[in-house]
Amino acid sequence: MNEARSTGTAEGTVFDIGYQRYSGPREGRHRARTAVFKDGLRTALGIGRGGRAKLLPWTFIGLLVVIGFILALVAGAALRLGGPDALEGLPTHSDFYGISSIFFFVFAAVVAPDLICPDRRHGVINLYLVRPLTGIDYIVARWSAFLVVALGVAWLPQFVLLIGRLMGHPDPGGYFSENWTDIPNILLSGAAMAAYMTTLAMLVAAFTKRRAYASVFLVGLFVISTPFTAGLSTEIEGAVGQWISMFNLSNIPVHVNDMIFGEVSEVTGGAPARELGSRVLLAWYFGWVLIPGAILVERYRRLTP
Repeated sequence: MNEARSTGTAEGTVFDIGYQRYSGPREGRHRARTAVFKDGLRTALGIGRGGRAKLLPWTFIGLLVVIGFILALVAGAALRLGGPDALEGLPTHSDFYGISSIFFFVFAAVVAPDLICPDRRHGVINLYLVRPLTGIDYIVARWSAFLVVALGVAWLPQFVLLIGRLMGHPDPGGYFSENWTDIPNILLSGAAMAAYMTTLAMLVAAFTKRRAYASVFLVGLFVISTPFTAGLSTEIEGAVGQWISMFNLSNIPVHVNDMIFGEVSEVTGGAPARELGSRVLLAWYFGWVLIPGAILVERYRRLTP
């Protein structure tokens, strides 16, 4: 035994468990940004997840499509019974955006926080940032993913309504030649709404790790701001009442919608903010998109693992 201790020999076994170095292409930050973007799309739509994750986004999407479909059926029936002049009294594409802005806001409040809150709560964001991906890369990819989803939510019901009106018209070709300009207006106005909703929802979600907190805060902000500003602005006359009306969060993108379509929707028809003029309303909209967007980027720029 003493001889064994003096020699100082040690026995051991080396096992080959199959670890190999990665020899494939290294695609860098672009590949990482694309992966985070695609994962954001799947998360927002509940793809690859359980039924509860799919329930909220697809319920809102289905509801908006049903509204567009019902309006299309009403327009078709009106055309058959009253002729082309019967369309004048029905909700237009501009009106549809005004009416559905409430659903857009709630959809963004409920779904958008799911893209970033769980990553911060469970520490997954730290795993993202140890790779070539930066905080700005991450939040831009997530923002872009939800923007794409929001665009689909905005545009799909509008095209259901457009196709319904087109197919229900006695002269589809003539109707299209007279109303084809609605298509770029639909796309542009939907993009304005999607950018506004996405930025505001993402900014609020960036300051909490609990998506429920972000959703409740956003919905509460909407519930409080809409009736409060609408009621107070009608009681206070002049410029003060007009500026109070500007803080109606659901109307901010609808005013831009009115400018794009060149007509006033039913939602903003009585808003005192309209008296401030198109330039002020447009600048106000960009302020609510660009400033929160800059704050969001700055918050994630400083984020380190």
